[in-house]
Amino acid sequence: MAERLVVLSDMWGIRKGLWVTSYLGYLQQHYDIVYYDCQELAQINIENETEENLHDAFVSGGIDTAVMELLKKEGNAKSSRYLAFSTGGTIAYKAGLAGLPIKFLYAVSATRIRKEIQKPLFNTRFIYGSNDKFRPTDVWASNLDVELSIMEGFDHNFYSEEKIMKDICQEFLAMVSICKCNV
Repeated sequence: MAERLVVLSDMWGIRKGLWVTSYLGYLQQHYDIVYYDCQELAQINIENETEENLHDAFVSGGIDTAVMELLKKEGNAKSSRYLAFSTGGTIAYKAGLAGLPIKFLYAVSATRIRKEIQKPLFNTRFIYGSNDKFRPTDVWASNLDVELSIMEGFDHNFYSEEKIMKDICQEFLAMVSICKCNV
């Protein structure tokens, strides 16, 4: 039986997130994947979908709504691995702090996570581009006793680049191999 992997989109969801299908394609043979569009979790339906309008909708209650929805949908599931992008990383992190059974959170370019002050009780990997203006500081990481992985020369949306997709998927495929060896 394949291990469960929950994937959370960035704030654009599937509308501008066709790149996420590459991740799903790479990983679907090795994981039982559940995908969530963060706009749907947040119950956001904006007619004029600009970056600013979406950001405002998430900040003014959308993130909290998405956390509650994720807890409703996944709260009784077995502990799973999470792969989350941008706003999705923040939603997964906050849900994990609220009791979501997370085995491992791999958060890529997680926005607003830099405002969190509670240390996670689950395994994490935070990865950012060196030019990401939403990246937490080293002081934040030290205070929460978490490690930040920095990809030199990349900005916030680097997760949609083919090379990065392959690198991240290789890490997840290695996790499957490790898990099978430990059985």
